[in-house]
Amino acid sequence: MLESPEYLKYRKWMNYALELAQIAGNAGEVPVGAVIVDTDDYLIAVGENRKERDQDPTAHAEIIAIRAASQKLQSWRLHQCTLYVTLEPCPMCAGAIVHARLGKLIYGVDDTKTGAIRTVINIPDHPASNHRLKVLGGILESDCREQLQNWFTTQRRQQK
Repeated sequence: MLESPEYLKYRKWMNYALELAQIAGNAGEVPVGAVIVDTDDYLIAVGENRKERDQDPTAHAEIIAIRAASQKLQSWRLHQCTLYVTLEPCPMCAGAIVHARLGKLIYGVDDTKTGAIRTVINIPDHPASNHRLKVLGGILESDCREQLQNWFTTQRRQQK
């Protein structure tokens, strides 16, 4: 089966997010990576989890990428941008995504514990949300899931 050019683009950026997640995992962080591109498919910003390294509870990959994109574009309104992230965003990140007015969110794997896009709660489509965005989940889902599961398995082994 041939893949559409759109899906190939999604895979390309999600693979880049997976590389960033691996860097985070190698540094002892939960391996989550994020990439922001504009409507022309130009790379705007990247982020990887940095909570432990920065001792900052807000240092999630999505937040770091959103901050960098806003600085680069000199605007907090990112309606022309797409965010790719390996794991479904948490409530904090979902709120930031809505407030940044991102045009599209593409994520890898659902988060059955804290997913705030579709799995546990749905912040973007909530009546209190002041912005609607396109959402697509499941891009390179098995790769994203495997990366997280392997990292957590390794962490548990090291703690024993």
